[in-house]
Amino acid sequence: MFCQILGQATKHPSSILLFVFIGEGDMGAELYVLCLVFFDPDVSWGRKHNPEPWNEQGSRDQYKFYSVNVDYSKRKKVQTSK
Repeated sequence: MFCQILGQATKHPSSILLFVFIGEGDMGAELYVLCLVFFDPDVSWGRKHNPEPWNEQGSRDQYKFYSVNVDYSKRKKVQTSK
């Protein structure tokens, strides 16, 4: 694959910039997914430890990126019985 990219770049030098931007976009997407995997507390990979993580969300947890009508910081905390 890399040899094909080099061969294409030597035949058509104007395509080098295209390969650079595609590579940067691919690396950025991979780094974003890795950042979500390692630093987001809502991501659960183990089914044994927490099989249903959506059941542990409280009423004050914001699960939407942007909510027009709801201010989650002012909501009352609801206690769940376990």
